[in-house]
Amino acid sequence: MAVSPQDVKKLREATGAGMLDCKKALIATDGDFKAAEKHLKEQGLANAGNRSDRATNEGGVFTRVTADKAVLVQITCETDFVAKTDHFKEAGNKVIDAILENGYTAPNEELAELLKEYIALLKENMVVKTVVVMDVAADEVVVDYVHSGIVAVLTKVKTSDTSNDVVKAFAFDCALHAAAFQPLYFDRTQVDADYLKEQEDIFTTQTANLGKPENIVAGIVKGKVNKHLAQICFVDQKFVKNDKISVAEAAKEVAKETGLTVELVDYALTVVGK
Repeated sequence: MAVSPQDVKKLREATGAGMLDCKKALIATDGDFKAAEKHLKEQGLANAGNRSDRATNEGGVFTRVTADKAVLVQITCETDFVAKTDHFKEAGNKVIDAILENGYTAPNEELAELLKEYIALLKENMVVKTVVVMDVAADEVVVDYVHSGIVAVLTKVKTSDTSNDVVKAFAFDCALHAAAFQPLYFDRTQVDADYLKEQEDIFTTQTANLGKPENIVAGIVKGKVNKHLAQICFVDQKFVKNDKISVAEAAKEVAKETGLTVELVDYALTVVGK
């Protein structure tokens, strides 16, 4: 039978269940509002919406790399106990399935609806907090890495031979690096101008307070800014496998070793609780 949007909305407001669940309940009960409400309660779905205002500070991360796409997802929940359950992991994989099947690139209502059955089952609020989707071109290697279920990384390396094991190992090492050092930006071009100006002002004040001559303050500040950028920008950070060189320099060494073009070109990072 046909179900009106008004009836679905009314049932949602009365039960807190998802729109799709309300529609299904009305269809299953031939439009009988009371029966539909009872049906949702029996299925444990009537309370799902009422949990939506609960804080979600725990959670887990999920990744997947296919031939042409790479996906990173963070789902939050209320307790780490739930985050470690098989049902929570199942929810994460279903969210990634939906992202790949429908071309989603950000959290949305459809993904939120998908979590409703798990919210009802696990009795905790759950939220799709982060969605990152990377395209993978024919000349790119993308590697995923998850640490302790709460840190997830994707790294993308552009190369002239995507089958080369040394290049793949470098891409994986970059993922380990990002998980360990958690860079804020890929490179200096991505650093927010306001943030950079704030740091320059702080360093200028600090240097002036040291009583340094005015004619050398600018040089000292420039050096401090460069050092700070090298700490927060991925390609400028000291490489996890060799702290004598930067990540960008490590890529050049791999290129020299293999005789291939090798360049780290992108990354994504998400950490539960941040």
